Amino acid sequence: MEEDKELELIRMKKLLELRKRLMAKREPSPRELVVSRLVDRGLEVLEAAERQYPKKSKVVVKVLADLIKEGRIDRISGGELLSLLRNLGMGVRLETRISVVEDGRLIPLSEKFRFKEG
Repeated sequence: MEEDKELELIRMKKLLELRKRLMAKREPSPRELVVSRLVDRGLEVLEAAERQYPKKSKVVVKVLADLIKEGRIDRISGGELLSLLRNLGMGVRLETRISVVEDGRLIPLSEKFRFKEG
């Protein structure tokens, strides 16, 4: 009986080890591959596109992943991705924030122009 438990334990350890090896060899999803090549505000642009155009974004991500696999794309900046999406008719809107530095702090521009009560 003790041997059965030991054999079962050994079998479970080997199964776990095999599962780990398989997971390590797993190919990244198209989205994971594209995200790994995004720079600047690229991830922010991609996430905005996915929220605003979920179906179209999946197609664009698949095509970009294929181009990355072929070695035709190395990295994608946020500006490049936004330009591509807009050229494809996807008017992705991004939140725009303008801030200024005052007394060593970053302050939203709207706060800077707010009337101060006397």
